[in-house]
Amino acid sequence: MSVSQGTALSEHDHDQNDALTIHSLVVESHPPEKNHKLLGTPDIAHKITQLPGKGTVNEPYVVDWDLDEPANPYNWTKRRKWTITAQLALSTFTVSFGSSSYSGGLAFTEHDLHISEDLAVSGISLYVLGFGIGPLVMAPLSEMFGRRPVFLTTYVMYTLLNIGGALAHNSATLLSCRLLTGLFGSAPLTNAGGALSDFWNPRERGLAAAIYSTAPFLGPVIGPIVGGFVADDPRLGWHFNFWIVLMLSTFTLMLGYFITPETYGPVLLRKRAKELSKASNGAIYYISILDLTRSKSIGELWLSNLSRPFVFLFTEPIVTMFAIYVSFAYATLYAMFSAFPIVFQEHRHFTAGQSGLAFLGIGLGICTGSSLTPIQNRIYWRAIDRSETGRAPPEARLHLAMFGGSLLPISLFWFAWTTQPSIHWIVPIIAGVPFGTAVALILISLTAYLMDTYTIYSASAIASTVVLRSACAAAFPLFSPPMFAKLGDQWACSVFAFMALACTPMPIVIWVSIAYK
Repeated sequence: MSVSQGTALSEHDHDQNDALTIHSLVVESHPPEKNHKLLGTPDIAHKITQLPGKGTVNEPYVVDWDLDEPANPYNWTKRRKWTITAQLALSTFTVSFGSSSYSGGLAFTEHDLHISEDLAVSGISLYVLGFGIGPLVMAPLSEMFGRRPVFLTTYVMYTLLNIGGALAHNSATLLSCRLLTGLFGSAPLTNAGGALSDFWNPRERGLAAAIYSTAPFLGPVIGPIVGGFVADDPRLGWHFNFWIVLMLSTFTLMLGYFITPETYGPVLLRKRAKELSKASNGAIYYISILDLTRSKSIGELWLSNLSRPFVFLFTEPIVTMFAIYVSFAYATLYAMFSAFPIVFQEHRHFTAGQSGLAFLGIGLGICTGSSLTPIQNRIYWRAIDRSETGRAPPEARLHLAMFGGSLLPISLFWFAWTTQPSIHWIVPIIAGVPFGTAVALILISLTAYLMDTYTIYSASAIASTVVLRSACAAAFPLFSPPMFAKLGDQWACSVFAFMALACTPMPIVIWVSIAYK
């Protein structure tokens, strides 16, 4: 890649296909004597490529990666990449599990704290509301200071706040802790997706994105199952659900501390530039190639990063459209957390644990949707092979979203009209399979699309969708119970089905508009 001094590079130019052709500058008079985590190996460190620049304050040398350099996250081993991916997925699963495990003991929470059903349900909404507020700060901070420090700092707070929830004996303490745990637990929901695009190239990214994208849905499905049986056990009680989340988050935090390094390329190159300047005793100045267009004003930089998710949400039609679609699918899942106790506990007289088991259909569907990812990957690879540039358009990721969009209204209508007690309980549970499949396919496809489209700013693009989907997911559990009470199970669920039907054309419109452009 030819780089000229002061060239403005858009975020779309930093895909790994371009990043593999770049070089790094070092100070010849101060070569490192041994391997350095930022400067690389001695062989790489002795390579000097005179890129444009004079080494002055106004015209610093431009620092970039060498071809096949091990320090470049894209060149890490597959084993290392998959280990980090597993840790990121587990961290996302843990916080999403914590959002819904609480719902398994709602009836016991109401009884023990002497609060209304609406106030107890607000514990779910406040947690998810924190998911919506947090990314506005977490995603920009990760793009300024790196993924690792943001994850470690926020996850420590998330872990500690679960102790507060476990020890809460009044509604004020409980609900405050729920809001704050959601706020600090939101970092993996956006930063983990951004981290995946830091070290997986587009051709390999599909399966990793699928695993990560499944976690925010699989966690909420498993949560009520575990939470219901824990709350039912008089030896444990509903408080113990917080201790379970505490144990999970502590384990995940330790894994993150020991095995997950910094992955964000701009931050790594920025550190390298500082190391090179330090090696010259400050006589020569360096700048990361990804910082060429970076504002020199900290205030402007802060404002730019904090506003980016809103800019994407309100000025990028594709982000806006997909944020609405993902938000509806996600919020409908959370609406089920308040709908299932009505359908299965009140009308079919299930226990809390048995009602939680009803989510197994949705869980099976989510796993089914994830297992279809190789089909999408083959479609994407064929698009690469057919492309003259060797790069597939992001729209090649949308095929499964179009299929999932068709399944979503079908599954909701199926569930709606089989909820009456006269129909065997297994029938509405089976309806959860296509519902879970649809939700997984929509989120997996659209997340991969945003990663491919916005690359180094993918965390902010994903944050835009997380903000909206979390706001919707916070609202749906609050209005679902009165809606079910007024409309009845059948028509209340049908309202969601009609909304899903209205959203179905969205990925099709994007795909067709690009295909026939």
